[in-house]
Amino acid sequence: MTTATAPAITDHNEPMDPAHPRADGPRRRRSFTTADKIAHLTAYEHACEHGGGGAYLRREGLYSSLISEWRKQRDAGVLQGKKPGEKVGKLTSEQAEIARLTRELARANKRLTTTEAALDIMGKAHALLESLSEGADSGETNNKR
Repeated sequence: MTTATAPAITDHNEPMDPAHPRADGPRRRRSFTTADKIAHLTAYEHACEHGGGGAYLRREGLYSSLISEWRKQRDAGVLQGKKPGEKVGKLTSEQAEIARLTRELARANKRLTTTEAALDIMGKAHALLESLSEGADSGETNNKR
């Protein structure tokens, strides 16, 4: 029969290594005011236009899920009209539906604008080709005479 030796007792109350991420103790959870959320959304969207969205999130210590949630709140109109310090809770199902429909409408309007521009260009190209064709047809009849 073998006897088990007792595990070595380690002192868990010694100070942590300063290189450890939580060496200074637990951090308080950050909270953002309505103005902060709108400012972060504006700055993030501007950074995304120039290809720096991920860098902005890393620099500010934010997650993309926060941006998504704040965008939904902004689109649903929850962030407008809030007083400083007033809490903004989760969206109700109606507010989420309003936000979804608002985003869908914005996408549809953008597609409509693009389609109208393309149709305008196609109309001008058609008119140009038609005038060139008429000019070529009248030029051929003059050469045959």
